[in-house]
Amino acid sequence: MNRSTLWMMLLALLSFAGRVPAQDAILSGPERLSPIRLPENVGTYSIVARDPATGDLGVAVQSKFLGVGSVVPWAKANVGAIATQARANTTFGPEGLRMLGYGWTAQEVADSLILADEERDVRQLGIVDAMGNSAAYTGRECLNFAGQMRGVGYTVQGNILAGEAVLRAMATAYERTTGDLADRLLAALDAADAAGGDSRGRQSAALLVVRDGAGYGGFNDRFIDIRVEDNPDPLKELRRLYGLWNEAFLLEARMESISRFDANKQYSAAQEERRRVVEALNSQLRDHPDDAEVLNRVAWILATYDLAKERALELAKRAATIAPGKSNILDTMAECHYRLGHFREAIAIESELVAKEPGNDHYWRQLQKFKGAK
Repeated sequence: MNRSTLWMMLLALLSFAGRVPAQDAILSGPERLSPIRLPENVGTYSIVARDPATGDLGVAVQSKFLGVGSVVPWAKANVGAIATQARANTTFGPEGLRMLGYGWTAQEVADSLILADEERDVRQLGIVDAMGNSAAYTGRECLNFAGQMRGVGYTVQGNILAGEAVLRAMATAYERTTGDLADRLLAALDAADAAGGDSRGRQSAALLVVRDGAGYGGFNDRFIDIRVEDNPDPLKELRRLYGLWNEAFLLEARMESISRFDANKQYSAAQEERRRVVEALNSQLRDHPDDAEVLNRVAWILATYDLAKERALELAKRAATIAPGKSNILDTMAECHYRLGHFREAIAIESELVAKEPGNDHYWRQLQKFKGAK
């Protein structure tokens, strides 16, 4: 085949391809791409609030929508909290927090975000700033029932609800519940659910509470950050996870917060947090009277933060009786003796632990601390 014949064949192929519709040239028949779906409405109810005692900021939300916690709640310690929902514009979260960080009020931020959004009629928004000012917006095309209510330091909002009673139930429950912000937010969600909630049903929920330096290890502000992505009873599961989070992380985070409050001369916040710590410790002991690990954890906190040293030793001894020979419990008992000035007892216990686990640097450091104190 000569070169001119090849060129003729190539031109014929190109000419035929040019007559084929572009989409059919890629996929045809059952393999053809489906039309792009518009974003689903985040039909939901949420509450955004600030704790006047500690300055905590938070958002709680429930919805018949997969993974609502990845869309609706946004918050930053000492700045504000935001819920963006309905045909949610997720840029409202970071953009709104940025403006709040510049000192704008909740209402100023809400007005700015809504004014700049061409699809404002399908948006819903709730904001509380670091001073407790609140703002809310419900677009006129949000699916019924849709609306919002505001109170001192909080705002509740929802769309595709069973009715206005859902919002009233949330507001009433929040105002009547005392204690931690998380407990008040969860009470609001439960009340909304009892009043009909999302008219489509239940699927996901989330609870976000921020406090400066109260995240894991003190490296961020995620005091509480838990989500239920897909569950037939998301609020029940959210409470279960909150209980686990409380036991695993919150006590130590609270103690660190007390030190930070004192250092910043926020004495009323420190005092309130001490009261809440005592309540939380007593609650754990009531719920798990024979759990050696719970007894050990509470004993360590009571001892190391000088809350109730005699009580700490009592709990540590009880834990050691329930789970004899456990190294971490014996180490707590030694720490309790040390805090009470019982240096000989502390040294004796820690010496046994070092002999048992010579490669454990923590036990070596503990032993040197006890010896140095003596």
